[in-house]
Amino acid sequence: MNNPFPYSDSNKRYHTLDYFYKHTFHSKVFKVSLNAGFTCPNIDGTVGTGGCIYCSSLGSGEYAGNQKKALLEQFEDVKSVMLKKWPNSKYIGYFQAHTNTYAPLSVLKEMYESVLNIPNVIGLAIATRPDAITEDCLNYLEELSKRTYLVVELGLQTIHEKTSIFINRCHTLECFEKMVKNLRKRNINVVVHIINGLPYETERMMIETAQYLNTLDIQGIKIHMLSILKNTKLANIYEREHFPILSREKYIEITCKQLECLRPEIVIHRLTGDPKVEDLIEPSWLIKKVTILNDIDKYMAKNNTYQGKKPKEKES
Repeated sequence: MNNPFPYSDSNKRYHTLDYFYKHTFHSKVFKVSLNAGFTCPNIDGTVGTGGCIYCSSLGSGEYAGNQKKALLEQFEDVKSVMLKKWPNSKYIGYFQAHTNTYAPLSVLKEMYESVLNIPNVIGLAIATRPDAITEDCLNYLEELSKRTYLVVELGLQTIHEKTSIFINRCHTLECFEKMVKNLRKRNINVVVHIINGLPYETERMMIETAQYLNTLDIQGIKIHMLSILKNTKLANIYEREHFPILSREKYIEITCKQLECLRPEIVIHRLTGDPKVEDLIEPSWLIKKVTILNDIDKYMAKNNTYQGKKPKEKES
């Protein structure tokens, strides 16, 4: 069966990050995940305490560098491992753990610029919250985007207020949308994180989140499956309530339906979570990341579907 999807030179029926890098930079590119030691306004009491209920003590930076090491040393550690697999590559410094715009501007500049000065670094990816970017930071990011490839990754997780309150996000959808617009006014690339399988969300709710994002000027998306990790508030809630967890098959189906809702030019940065095995409580099927991705490909081919096939799904 021929692949009808235009942004592909393989069997993929969605716009992969690898395809985007290859056709943008004409080189293999990989992210070097870093832990710059930032905290979060949802932890220190600025907007909330305790953080999001699913977040580990590492602030979603399980595969970031070792915080006990200097930033450049972290970079070299991660890079040396990656180069064994992909020699002659270019790099993007990925500020991953916690909220990476949540510091004085002078600190941010020192951190970002030190990574940009590393040979063969072609850009930065900065993970943050929509309520944690000041006007001064926005102005600096705008200047930065004019001289390097820059992505700001915004956590959203869901558009549904009831779920957002339950998971303790401590920001509104209005706040998120306003920040997307502020970033895009400055021509800064935006990638959005969402989570499938959040407690008590229905399939319809998850698809609505993707449909909403398709109406915004975003350049990329990361779709995660909810991970229940040890020593998190979510783990305590799950032990008490045993809320339903998506099966592997249902996750694949919902994710493919979300892809159908998204414009073909939106780059898909991630299609599943990647928890550490020793920390994972549920779902156990998440540890087989490659097979999940392969089965997404099979599902899309079997159903002759692809990213952007159904941008506006009819109301049921």
